[in-house]
Amino acid sequence: RVQLVESGGGSVQAGGSMRLSCAASGDTYYYCLGWFRQVPGKEREGVASIDRRGNGYIADSVKGRFTISRDNAKNTMYLEMNNLKPEDTRMYFCAAGPPVQGQCPLRQPFYGFWGQGTQVIVSS
Repeated sequence: RVQLVESGGGSVQAGGSMRLSCAASGDTYYYCLGWFRQVPGKEREGVASIDRRGNGYIADSVKGRFTISRDNAKNTMYLEMNNLKPEDTRMYFCAAGPPVQGQCPLRQPFYGFWGQGTQVIVSS
C-alpha cells in the first residue's frame, strides 16, 4: 500500500521561495507522482507531475516558477517554488498513480493515492 506524507509548507512573503517534499512509503517507482493544490470549496488543480524517469510536466499557471523533481532512491518527490505570489496560497497535496499511455496527466482522477496536504500561505 502506498502512503504519502507532505512537508515543507508554511508562510512566506510574496517573491519568496519554498520547497515542498513528499515522502512515499510503498513501491512508487513505476508511478507518476504529482502535486495538486486546492482552495476550500474548489476543485483540486494540477500543478506538476513527474514520471519515474524524471520527466516533469508543469501547469501553465506556474511554469517558469515551479520545478518538480524526484529522488527514486529516497522515494521522495519535491516541488521547488520560486517567486511565490499571493494567489499561490493553497493547500498542496501530493499524489501517486500509474502512468496513462506513458504520460502523467495533471488530472485528479488518474491518481489513487493522496497525502493529507500541507498549507502554503503567501502574503503580499
